[in-house]
Amino acid sequence: MTGHSLRETAAVALSLLDLTNLKDDCTPEQIEALCVRAQSPYGNTAAICIWPRFVAQARGILGADNVVKIATVVNFPAGDMEVADVAAEAREAIADGADEIDLVIPYRAFLAGNEQAVTDMVAAVRAECKGSVVLKTILETGEIKDTALIRRASELAIEAGADFIKTSTGKVAVNATLEAADIMLRAIRASGRKVGFKPAGGVSSVADAALYLSLAETIMAPDWAMPSTFRFGASGLLDDILTVLAGGASKTAASGY
Repeated sequence: MTGHSLRETAAVALSLLDLTNLKDDCTPEQIEALCVRAQSPYGNTAAICIWPRFVAQARGILGADNVVKIATVVNFPAGDMEVADVAAEAREAIADGADEIDLVIPYRAFLAGNEQAVTDMVAAVRAECKGSVVLKTILETGEIKDTALIRRASELAIEAGADFIKTSTGKVAVNATLEAADIMLRAIRASGRKVGFKPAGGVSSVADAALYLSLAETIMAPDWAMPSTFRFGASGLLDDILTVLAGGASKTAASGY
């Protein structure tokens, strides 16, 4: 971020963080700890991001004041469930108390040439996200790979009603990259809509976060990034944020950035 100290960047990143535990063996005890960690001495994360089976528990811990949002994942991680099943999954999660739904688009169908599969899936889940429920769509850019196809997937998700477009599940070999971020942010700008961006997977240091925030500032506008327009999906980033806010040094940016 232009002109910002590392500590200022850490404070911003904290406010934009979706603190995540999507480990296959996640336990209720870990969810309890996650809810506690999301409310740090320096401020709260934007949200926690958890499996649907833990949403009701998290809502019980965090209460109804929505200081920390509860995000959950559907059609996750493979993106190959039936539309009706995914819509039902979202409906149940929202009934359990989810504030935000992170939906994996059917990216394999998209790669096979079926754009309508993306449109149908996003539109069906959009219909379940009534009121203030936020819909984030995960493109799985590391699997799509091709720049033109990442752009097209972004456009399809936005046109079908996504509130955010998100890079990755964090479950594949290549997750968030600055190249994918650049393509997706430009698609948002071109759409003229208020759509947010979420890099996820592999963002583990304040130095990494600064690169993404700087890119967003360049493509969108200074101070564009706020919780309603930008999130980081990460499990390890909070440790580095807290280190920096306590006066320590950030880890270096991940290789490849």
